[in-house]
Amino acid sequence: MAEELGRFRVLNSKPVNLDGFSVPDAELGLVAMRSPHDPSPSLEIRGGEVVELDGKGAVEFDVIDEFIARYGIDLAVAEEAMALDDVTLARMAVDVNVSRAEVVRLIGGTTPAKLARVVALMSPVEMQMAMAKMRARRTPSNQAHVTNQLDDPLLIAADAASAVAYGFREVETTVPVLGDAPSNAVALLIGSQVGTPGAMAQCSIEEALELRLGLRGLTSYAETISIYGTEQVFVDGDDTPFSKAILTSAYASRGLKMRVTSGGGAEVLMGAAERCSILYLESRCVSLARALGSQGVQNGGIDGVGVVASVPEGMKELLAENLMVMMRDLESCAGNDNLISESDIRRSAHTLPVLLAGADFIFSGFGSIPRYDNAFALSNFNSDDMDDFLVLQRDWGADGGLRTVSPEHLEAVRRRAATAVQAVYRDLGLADYDDARVEEVVFANGSRDLPAGHPKMVAEAATSIEAKQLTVFDVIASLQRTGFTEEAEAITTLTRERLRGDQLQTSAIFDEQFHVLSKLTDPNDYSGPATGYALTEHRRAEIDAVRQARSSAELTADQVEHHGHVVVTDVEPARQGSDPREVCIGLSPAWGRSVWLSLCGLTVGEVLRQISAGLEEEGCVARTVRVRSTIDVGLIGLTAARLSGSGIGIGLQGKGTALIHRRDLAPLANLELFSVAPLLTAKMYRELGKNAARHAKGMAPVPIFTGGTDESISARYHARAVALVALEREAFEPGQPPMTVKVENP
Repeated sequence: MAEELGRFRVLNSKPVNLDGFSVPDAELGLVAMRSPHDPSPSLEIRGGEVVELDGKGAVEFDVIDEFIARYGIDLAVAEEAMALDDVTLARMAVDVNVSRAEVVRLIGGTTPAKLARVVALMSPVEMQMAMAKMRARRTPSNQAHVTNQLDDPLLIAADAASAVAYGFREVETTVPVLGDAPSNAVALLIGSQVGTPGAMAQCSIEEALELRLGLRGLTSYAETISIYGTEQVFVDGDDTPFSKAILTSAYASRGLKMRVTSGGGAEVLMGAAERCSILYLESRCVSLARALGSQGVQNGGIDGVGVVASVPEGMKELLAENLMVMMRDLESCAGNDNLISESDIRRSAHTLPVLLAGADFIFSGFGSIPRYDNAFALSNFNSDDMDDFLVLQRDWGADGGLRTVSPEHLEAVRRRAATAVQAVYRDLGLADYDDARVEEVVFANGSRDLPAGHPKMVAEAATSIEAKQLTVFDVIASLQRTGFTEEAEAITTLTRERLRGDQLQTSAIFDEQFHVLSKLTDPNDYSGPATGYALTEHRRAEIDAVRQARSSAELTADQVEHHGHVVVTDVEPARQGSDPREVCIGLSPAWGRSVWLSLCGLTVGEVLRQISAGLEEEGCVARTVRVRSTIDVGLIGLTAARLSGSGIGIGLQGKGTALIHRRDLAPLANLELFSVAPLLTAKMYRELGKNAARHAKGMAPVPIFTGGTDESISARYHARAVALVALEREAFEPGQPPMTVKVENP
C-alpha cells in the first residue's frame, strides 16, 4: 500500500470529512438552486381565477397548485409583478432606495417559480442586504430548545429559566416519550416565566395532542405544522394544504401564535422531489404558508439541512429560504436548529449570515441544553456553544437576541424554577420530588449529571395532568397557593394577552414587560445606513459584557502577588564597557518596577537568573542596565549591545520577550529573537544566555527553536500583553540615559 501523504493524513482526520457530500443529481432533486426541470414562471388569469400557474393548466394542478392559485397570489398586482423581469425584482429587493412595502406588494403577485428565480440571482451578500430590509420586525430575537432525555420536569423548568435569562423569547420542548408531553408542557410553562417573564412556550409533539395542550393554555405558540413542496410527500404524511389550513385556524382562533415548518431537503429525503431544485420546492412551501394564513415559517433547512448542505450552493440555498419568507411578508424563524456539520467552521458559516443580516428569530431552536439532551436532534449551536455565540455578537456588534448571565443569577433562577415545579407538582398531586433532586438539577449541566430517579414519576404526572384535564388556571392557582406569586402573575398576564390577541400579529414577541413587538408595533424601517434597528446603549453594553472580558487592572492583578521579589537599585549612568567577556542585559522600563511576572508564568527575577546563568556557563560576565528611553525590545537590546564590552547585548521586556543584538546591526536586525513570550521556558532563557555568550566569543551558536504551537497563543495572550505594555509605557522616561543597575533578591 502506498504511503499516505502527510497533508492528506491530517486533512482526512478533520471533522468536515465526517460530513456527507453529494454529486448534484437533478433526477433525485439533489440540486440546490436551479434544476433543468424547474418550471418556467407563468401566470394566466381569466375571470378572476388562475387558469395557468408556472406552466401548468388548471386541469393539471396538484393540490398545492390549487391551494396557491386560490389563496396565495394577489391577483390585483399579479400582472404587474409577473411582467417585471427577474433581475429588476432582485435589484429592487436589494436596493435600499426601494421600500420594503413596495417589494412585498410586488412579490405578493408572483408565483413560486418566479420568486425562486428572482432569489437565485442574488449573491449571498446581496441576500443579506435584502434580509436586512425585508425582515418584518425591526428587533431581532431568538428561540431555544429546552429538552432532556429523562423528561425530568425540574430540569425542564430550570433549563427554561436559564434560557430566558440568556434572552430567548421563545422556548420549545419535545419529548423522547410521547406520553410525557403534558408534564413537559407544564414544567416549561412555569420555568419560562421565572426571572424574565414574557417568553412564549411550545410543546412540539403529535398535532392533535399539541393542539389540546394549547387550547388548555399550557402552551402559547406552535410551529411544527409541517408543509411540503410536492403533493406526494403531503399524501405520505396523510395531510393536505387544506387540513393544515384548518389546523392553522384552530390555533389562531384560541390566541395561539402559529407558524408552519418546511425547510429544503424534505422532499429529497422522502424520494419525491419530482426532479425539481430544493429552492423551487421551498418557494412552493413559502407561497403555501402565505396562502394558509400562517404568521410565519420555520425554514432554512430544518430536518433536511444535511441534504441541502451536501450539494453545491447548499448554504446559499438555506439563506435564500429565509429571504423568501421575508419577501412573502411572513415571520422568519431562520432554521439553525439542526446540526449542519461536524465542522465548527461550516456550522458557524451557516449561522453567521443570518446573525449579521438579522431575522425575526436567528435560531428556530438554539440548543440551550447539552447536545445529548436535545430531543429534537442536535442544534447547530448548543449550550456548550453559548460563549462562542455571545462573543460572535460582541465581535460584530450584531444583536442575536442573547446576553451574558452571571453564575450567581443562573443558579438563582434555576433553583427558583425547579422549586416552583416541585411545589406545583406536590400541590396538584402529580409527583413528589425531594429537595435533594432540586439541588441536583440546579447544578447539573444536563440529564447525565442526574441520578436516574424514577421514570414512572414523569409518566404518572403526565397521565394525571391529562386525567384531570388541568389547565393554565390550575397552574396559576397552584403557584399562588405555594407562594410563587411572581410566576403566577406572569402566567396570568401571558394568558390575558392571549385573549387580547395582539401576539397574533406577524412576527410578534413579548418583551419583558409583555409589550408586543411585531411587524405592526416594531416594523422594520431599514432603508440604508443609519436606519432600521440599532443597538441602544443598554443593549450594546449587554452584548459587550461577555464574562471573559477583563479590565487592564484585572489582567495585571497577578503582578501584585510577585511584587518586590527582586530589588533593582540604580548604580550609575551606564558607560561603555571594555571587558570582551561582558554581555549587557538591557531591562525594559517597567521590569522589576511594575511588571513582575512574564507571560510564560516565570517571574522576571527567574528569567534574569536563567539568562545570567547561561552567560556564566559559557564564561561570560553579565551587566544589567535599565534602558529607560524606549519600550521597544529591539532598541533595548541594541542599546545594551552598544554599551557591552563584547558588543553583544540582550534585550528583555518584563512580559518576557527577549532577543540577542549586536552593536553594528540595524535596530530591527537582531541575532536571535524570542518573540512569543508565552511559549518560553526556563531552559530556553538559559540557552539564550549561552548563545549570547557564544556570539560574544565569536562562535556560531545553534539557534533555539521553540517548536511552534497549534494553539491560538496570540488570541489568548494579546489582551494581557497590551496591559503589560501599558505598564511599560507608564514607566517609560523619554530622553533619559540608560542606568547600570544592581538586581538582588530581598
